[in-house]
Amino acid sequence: MENEQFNLSLRRFLKKVGVSSQQEIERIVREQNLAGKGMLKVKMVLTASGTDLNHVVNGEIDIG
Repeated sequence: MENEQFNLSLRRFLKKVGVSSQQEIERIVREQNLAGKGMLKVKMVLTASGTDLNHVVNGEIDIG
C-alpha cells in the first residue's frame, strides 16, 4: 500500500472513531442524566481482524 494512501485511510478511520465516539458519549450522558455527576470512566479497545492487535486506552471524562 502506498504510504500516502495508508495515511489518508488511517486518518479517515480515526476521524470516524472520534466523531462517532463523541456522539455516543454525549448521547449516553444525555439519556441517563449523567451531567453534573463527576467523572465518567471510559475504555476504548482497538483490535484488527487477523492480527494480535489489542490496544486499550482507559480514561475519565469530566461530566461536571
